Amino acid sequence: MGRPLYRRTALLAGLTAVSLSLTLCSCGPGNGPGSGADARALPSSVETPKLTAVDINPHERAELRQGGTLRVAVAQYSTQWSPVQTDGGESSTIAVTKPLLPTFFRSDAAGTQAPNPAYLQDAHSEQRDGRQVVVWTLNPKARWSDGVPITWRDIEANWRALNGKDPAYRSASSTGFELVSAVERGKDDFQAVMTFERPFSEWQSMFNGAANAPLLPASRTATPELFNTAYLDAIPVTAGPFKVERMDRAAQTVTLVADPAWWGDKPLLDRIVFRAMLPNTMAAAFNKGEIDLFNNGPDVAGYQLIRGTPGAAVRRAGGPDFRQFTLNGRSPALTDPSVRQALFQAINRDVIARSDLAGLDWPTVTLNNHLLVANQNAYRDNSLGLSRYDPAEAVRKLDAAGWKLDGDVRRKDGKELNLRLVIPAGVTQAQNEAAVTTGMLKDIGVKITTVTANPNEYFDKYVNRRDFDIAAYSLLGTPFPASGNRANFVQNGGTNHSQSGNPSVDAALDRASAAGDAAGAFEAINQADAELWKVAGVLPLYQRPQLYGSRADLANIGAQGLSDIVWENVGFQK
Repeated sequence: MGRPLYRRTALLAGLTAVSLSLTLCSCGPGNGPGSGADARALPSSVETPKLTAVDINPHERAELRQGGTLRVAVAQYSTQWSPVQTDGGESSTIAVTKPLLPTFFRSDAAGTQAPNPAYLQDAHSEQRDGRQVVVWTLNPKARWSDGVPITWRDIEANWRALNGKDPAYRSASSTGFELVSAVERGKDDFQAVMTFERPFSEWQSMFNGAANAPLLPASRTATPELFNTAYLDAIPVTAGPFKVERMDRAAQTVTLVADPAWWGDKPLLDRIVFRAMLPNTMAAAFNKGEIDLFNNGPDVAGYQLIRGTPGAAVRRAGGPDFRQFTLNGRSPALTDPSVRQALFQAINRDVIARSDLAGLDWPTVTLNNHLLVANQNAYRDNSLGLSRYDPAEAVRKLDAAGWKLDGDVRRKDGKELNLRLVIPAGVTQAQNEAAVTTGMLKDIGVKITTVTANPNEYFDKYVNRRDFDIAAYSLLGTPFPASGNRANFVQNGGTNHSQSGNPSVDAALDRASAAGDAAGAFEAINQADAELWKVAGVLPLYQRPQLYGSRADLANIGAQGLSDIVWENVGFQK
């Protein structure tokens, strides 16, 4: 369902869209990723999901009626409403703020990036004095909700906040921005000239909706205190087709209304109401007509309820999202990578995938790559056996690391190998994963204590604070597999909740972001993935279904795949 999810923060927008797109076939032997030079990608018996790239009930604006209220379920009523602050990178926060904040590019179903004309007249990369320069030419009609024009000063302020040079700015990601040496005024206040110290081929991921990287106003980002606190329990300044009408923590709702000051196409909807609720209650609320759209994900009971709801439609598509376990590399029992590797090999991911996905008409295929999903170009298994269920090898690794079996539980220096697995309440598959994993790890002498957290506190109190040994949640991808993942996996990444990594991972991701062609980028991505298996901080489980429950007459929104929602075009059929 629409459970707490985390974005995979920024890949290859500067390269060809074809290199990024998800393959839309069912690939078996001799067909697709398992054939030819890519024979390492998938075993011949495995089929990748046969999926559409996007499923949004597309309609022209003239075919839709003006007016109406859209009610959308989200999993969390947030505290931090800035998506670029480290505590704001959760999917509910991103969903609520996308109709409100500027993003310079729109992604289509293939991952192709096009300028968003509401904010950007032109953006291009060029060489000046041997350095990469990106020139951003803004739409002079664009205004913040306080009436202040959007200018080059906003780009400069965002760069200073996000470049990682001042740790007091608690940014979710510095990817790309840390490579910029200067942002200067161009021909006028509506043009910014950005100079890079090193090449960054994925520069289009900056201020990009698909990369979950909106622009924030300089008035709220100019100092660390403003950057970190201006959007706490508030959304004070916006610049989108909608504005905030009311935020009600007691009712767990955020209500947006069409902004009459919006300079672009008039929004079709009058109002959007985002309502936070437990994920395992969303399908019932949808069935009762209380909400119009929700992210069901791999919830079988919810899927069946959608299918049985009159006037409803299932929207489903493939996307770069996956379920995973994050292991905290700084927990006292997990500082040794070999211990984390042992846990990887003691968990039967096939059993988890079959259990989570049964009844969803979705392939129960485990995922063997951290950066690419199986129906994406260049996918391959780089795990060197660490993705294989091998409890005997897990036992050997734990013995070698000094964790000796003492009765039913392993001990070292008098301490039990007792790990806290933290999951969010109301998430059916997380509960299932905890139960199954507890039994598997018990078999090798590892004790698991499950902590079930309030969904509104799961990220703020536990994941973001690294207060767990193992955490179960989904990572949501973008069209940018390298820069979009960098903050999750580099050693000092703002959303690297495993707190693990190594210089080889960092270097490979940097090579991918700077690559001049798709082949070089994807080779570097797979090199980074091989290192991530050795580091053993994140265990991929399976590609997560993009599966939504929607009113059948709701148009231009649903399972987006790699594409962006164009909120002013969302509406109901006449």
